Amino acid sequence: MEFWNNILGSPVKIVAPMVDASELPWRLLSRKYGAELCYTPMLHSGIFVKDPKYRKEALASCEEDKPLIVQFCGNDPDIMLEAGLLAQDYCVAIDINLGCPQAIAKRGHYGAFLQDEWPLLHNIVSTMSKNLKVPVTCKIRRFETKDKTVAYAKMLESAGCKMLTVHGRLREQKGPLTGLADWSYVRAVRDAVHIPVVSNGNIQCIQDVERCLAETGAVGVMTAEGNLYNPALFMGQNPPAWIPAIEYLDLAVKYPCPLSYIRGHLFKLFHHVLCIPSNNNLRIRLGAANTMDQFRLIVNEIKDTYESYHEGLKLWEQTTEEGSENIVLPPWLCQPYVRDTPENHIKKVEINRKEAEERENLNSKRHYEDADGRTISRKQMKKLRRISRRPEKPDNLPDRTLEKCSKCANPLGSKCSYKLCKKCCKDRCYVQNLDCKGHRILVKTRRELAIKYASKETNKEV
Repeated sequence: MEFWNNILGSPVKIVAPMVDASELPWRLLSRKYGAELCYTPMLHSGIFVKDPKYRKEALASCEEDKPLIVQFCGNDPDIMLEAGLLAQDYCVAIDINLGCPQAIAKRGHYGAFLQDEWPLLHNIVSTMSKNLKVPVTCKIRRFETKDKTVAYAKMLESAGCKMLTVHGRLREQKGPLTGLADWSYVRAVRDAVHIPVVSNGNIQCIQDVERCLAETGAVGVMTAEGNLYNPALFMGQNPPAWIPAIEYLDLAVKYPCPLSYIRGHLFKLFHHVLCIPSNNNLRIRLGAANTMDQFRLIVNEIKDTYESYHEGLKLWEQTTEEGSENIVLPPWLCQPYVRDTPENHIKKVEINRKEAEERENLNSKRHYEDADGRTISRKQMKKLRRISRRPEKPDNLPDRTLEKCSKCANPLGSKCSYKLCKKCCKDRCYVQNLDCKGHRILVKTRRELAIKYASKETNKEV
């Protein structure tokens, strides 16, 4: 526990490493609202080693941004060590990401998709632990069983891991199938190892923090999504979203970051406001905004719309509008985003699939009727529609009587010089050296051109 107490300062309230979201301005905002330890976003070790620009942007920090842990992903012990050596002077510890469940981690073969390769992970952790001057920590996800999860944690501890963050979800629990994290796995690991254990998952409000610490025995709690929707979560507050939004924009001016990060944070801070149908135009404008002035304008518009309700000058008679989420707090306050359960999601997907199949079946078996209600074919229906578009054209035109070729049963060409169909005309022209302008058959003309061209070539050779 020396690392936890003396180097980290015994932090309990921790903001998770989040790709495109835990950049310096957001870390500083989170620390202002009670966060005691922050991580950099997950950094790709290979790119970090090769790209100086990427390295400079990733290590952007300041004196107020401490203590800070830098997190890396990767699968090569030597490259991971090289990245750690380049970053160790800028942080108090290096964390290895063994918990990312996203598709990009699967393609790159890192994160949670290394959790079955224990010899490799032991090599990575031990190599970094023995050669870095700062401690090495790990962030993991649980397995199906507690026994395997505990064995996994002990293996990492034996390799040199000095702190373990345990996410109580499986690798497969992500997106709409996220569901709840199982804290009992965190408790099992906490009871089995001798290093600090941090619990990750299910932290949406200050009451979750207190309950998690009591149930897991962890030294601290880590939150990601809860922090993004309410950066004041660790203070037990639900401020009007425009307050942290304006503070964050000021920090983003002082410590510039990509506009896509800013846009993403504002979408989450104002999630419940933007879910109201009458604010759909604001949502569209925020999605298209690409300057700080445009971001500020949108934030101030939301503030002007809802501030009088927040101060009690106007009465807010409802907590939601039809079509928006069923929330308890007024929509302008920072508050958790509650996902639907995986079971409900699966049911909705199944219902949508059946409805799509029904629509497809109806479209493939469409029945057509004329004005008198008689069933007709699709071809007849198209004819009736064509007639309706040209009512001035007579309905009953006499059928054309086609004169037949004198040599076969095919209809003759209307402009044929020899009163033949095209096939018979072509045969006649070929045999008798003729042209037919009606069928555009030029056998005679082309033969004459060929003879003329051949004679010119002969004269040249002579």
